[in-house]
Order: sequence, then structure tokens, then C-alpha cells
Amino acid sequence: MALRPIRRALLSVSDKTGLVDFARLLSGFGVQLTSTGGTRKALADAGLKVIDISEVTGFPEILDGRVKTLHPRVHAGILAIRDNTQHMGVLAEQKIEPIDLVVCNLYPFEATLAKPGSTHEDIVENIDIGGPSMVRAACKNYHDVAIVVDPSQYAAVAEELKANNGATTLELREKLVGAAFARTASYDAAIAGYFASRQNTGGDYPERLDLSFRKKQGLRYGENPHQKAAFYVEPNVRHACVATAEVLHGKELSYNNILDLDSSLNLVREYAEPAAVVIKHNNPCGAAVGGSLVDAFRKAYEGDPISAFGGILGFNREVDEATAMQITEPKRFIECIIAPDYSPEALKIITTRPTWKNSVRLLRTGPLQADAARSLDFRRVDGGLLVQGRDAEADDFKTAKVVTRRQPSPQELADLQFAWLVAKHVKSNAIVLARGGMVVGVGAGQMSRVDSTHMASRKAGDRSQGSVLASDAFFPFRDNVDLAAAAGVKAIVQPGGSMRDQESIEACDQHGIAMMFTGVRHFRH
Repeated sequence: MALRPIRRALLSVSDKTGLVDFARLLSGFGVQLTSTGGTRKALADAGLKVIDISEVTGFPEILDGRVKTLHPRVHAGILAIRDNTQHMGVLAEQKIEPIDLVVCNLYPFEATLAKPGSTHEDIVENIDIGGPSMVRAACKNYHDVAIVVDPSQYAAVAEELKANNGATTLELREKLVGAAFARTASYDAAIAGYFASRQNTGGDYPERLDLSFRKKQGLRYGENPHQKAAFYVEPNVRHACVATAEVLHGKELSYNNILDLDSSLNLVREYAEPAAVVIKHNNPCGAAVGGSLVDAFRKAYEGDPISAFGGILGFNREVDEATAMQITEPKRFIECIIAPDYSPEALKIITTRPTWKNSVRLLRTGPLQADAARSLDFRRVDGGLLVQGRDAEADDFKTAKVVTRRQPSPQELADLQFAWLVAKHVKSNAIVLARGGMVVGVGAGQMSRVDSTHMASRKAGDRSQGSVLASDAFFPFRDNVDLAAAAGVKAIVQPGGSMRDQESIEACDQHGIAMMFTGVRHFRH
């Protein structure tokens, strides 16, 4: 087991969560506490006996605290190999006491970087120097020294101390080393990324990309039962998203649940008015806006009630009692719901009704921001990683042009913009039919655009009469217009840009269809 008793601990932390309780436990085992600056003050204010680092080094903290632990008496105490007689002889000769435990979480660089209003000077000042040096020293000498870099580790260390009369095992120390190096790697990657972004003001990507994610949870399996999986999140993410959402009810989320929840939330946050979406296999099978959330949900579910069975619901407003009543109507089955919040009445309805209380998962995000999650988008390929900016192009139609003789009516214009935003979140080739602020047909992921148009019109049936059509990319031929006209479509929105655009325009004029070009493509592979 290679037990090592802890007799002296050095504590220097920015995040003081749980610090006093942990230090009190150490003191209870007779551990001598040494500390720095604000950490020392917090411990002393709690009534704990603590030695200031300057008493160890014989030198005061200087340069506004920039230099305090960078001293041979500190690092020799950490790095000395206990079984090496020469090392221990040097410590005795220099009157240096060994340090058996280092508790150090680093300056909050990432949090400062993420904080609105932080200046460059604020960010640079939160680059820790002494902290990473102590962490690395303790890691190198893990056979003798334990390193704790996060308050979440206090409980495990405390349990081991209790089980081993104030000592740690080699197994725990090695586990702590892995976590410590992961932390310093993440920390350095964040700093490198920040300075790379300052150099790449023209939008170029850096030559080297180092990413760091924290494991949030293990998953039962991946897309299929034979695939192992886990969910990792970015550090210091604060905006409303699946990674920060609170699970209020239900069994463990699956890999596919998380993908679909993310898709549903990204779509509903596009709309200012009450909106609801039903996601199935990472595509919206139903989506709608309305004067109220219950109205939006009713229309979204009616878009394709067969496909909606077992789907994922997303809302951009608090789920109220009326909406909850509609959601839980007989013969409906929903896997997960994600929303900014739930009223007490809605929460009770969804979590207590028979067949619902044991199956549905509920996630609460807090208020949604329309411009959230505008960071980089990653896609793994064998042997590499594709990186791009998120598809956050403004879609307010200010630059869209009507290219046909017929102008869209005000209602058609509203439906066109609604359908255009939905098509942005449908797998290519994407065709969306909408009418009255709701999706009535979707064609997704087909190898030809005309196949997607066929699929969407078949899904819509008679509801395609008087509908509008949105296409995520241009029409290569006029056949899409002819199919749309046969289905009763009255207006179309598409990016334009085909060498045969004029053929599509002429086809629309022949059928009396209004068509708009946005100049923006929204492929989603």
C-alpha cells in the first residue's frame, strides 16, 4: 500500500469551497498547516493554527503576492525523496521540513477569461506561476507527497486519512497525480488559446489546437449498446445549454438523448416568440411558434404526431400548467423535455401522472440567450478534427431579396422566415414546409434535394396547400419548384446561387409562387 503519513500540509487556494472543513480534519490528525495570503487568513479566521509561508521561507511575500512559494525551502520540502538518505540529509542540514500534502487550486484564469468586462490586464494577472510549480513538484514526488487540486477531491482524501490513521496510499496519490496533470494541462491550454486568439484577429485558426474537457458523467452506452460513452463539458461554461442544464427528474440520460436535447435547444432559442420543437433522431419532426407556449406545443406536436412518439421536446419559455396538460395527454410518449423552467403545477403534472413519472427526463436550463453558444464547432474524423465557427449567421431577412414577380404576403413572409430558421437545423438536404407558424412537412438527409421535397410534401399531405417551403441550399433544377407547386406551395425561400437560378425563377412565375433568395446557405451534414 506504500502508506505515507501526512505531518505537514501546504495549502494555497483560490477556490475556498470546503477548505476550512478539510483543514480542520487535517488538524485533527495532528497535521501542521502552512499557508499563504488569503488562504492563511481564511484558516486563521476559522480558529485554526496555521503557519505563514514567510515563516518557512524566511522571506516575505513580495510583488503583490507574485512571489511567495517560489523558494528552495518550499520546493525542497516537496521534492525530497523520503527513502533517499542524501536528500533527507540535505533537508536536515538546511533545516527544511518535508511537506507531505500540497493543496493548491490555481488562480481563476478561465473564470476571469469568461467573465464579461475582464480586461487583458485582469486576465494576465490571473496566470498562476507558483501554483503550477508546486503542483508539478508534488506530482513528480507522488511516491511521498499527495497533491489535491480541486475541492471535489477533499472527500476522497478525508476518507483515506480516516481509514489509514492520517496516511495516504500510493494508489490514491497516483490517482491524484493524474487529476493534477490534467488540471495543469487544461490550465495551460486555456492560456495558450487566449494568446493564440489575440494573435489571430483575422479569423485564422492557430497552428496547434489543445482542447480540455471535464467529464460530467458516464453514459450507459453510446449510440448503440455495444459502444461505451461518456459526456464531457467545456470548463467554465455558463450560458444555458445541455452541458449546464439541471436534471430535475427521470432516469439517466443517454448519448442520443444528449444529442437530441442539444438540437432542440439550439432551434427554439432562434425565436423571440413562444416556441416548441419536437426532435426525433436529431431532426425536427415538428416545430411551431404561437401566441402562447401551449399553442406552440400543440402545433409542433401536430406537425407529425406519428414521428413525435418517443421524441425530445424543447421550449424557449417556462413550461406552464396548460402546456403540461397537453404534453401528458393519453397515448403520448416523450423521452425528454428541456426548457428554461417549469411552473410548480407543470412539474407536478409531468412527474406524477401514471406512465409519465417513471420515464420522462426533465431538464431546466435557466433563461435562454439568443446569441449563446457562438464558439467553435468540432467534428471528429478518423485521425483528425474538423473545426469551424458555429452557424450563427443572422437570419432576419434584411438582406433577403424577392426574385419573382409575385411578392409574398405578410403571412407568407412570416412563415418563410419561420421555416428558414427550422431548415437551418435540419440535416441536408433539407426541405421544410410550414404554414401558420408551424411545420407541416420535413424532408431531411436525402441524397437529392428533390427526394427531400417529395418526402416533405408526403408528410404534409393536404396541409401543404397554401404552405411555404424553405430549402437549406439552392435548387439545382426547376423540378423542386414544380413539385412544390403540385403540393400547393405559395412561397419559397432558398439561398440562390445555382447556375440555373433563372430556371427556378421562371418556374415560380409560371406557377404564381413568390420566391426569396437569402444569399446564405445552411448545410447541416
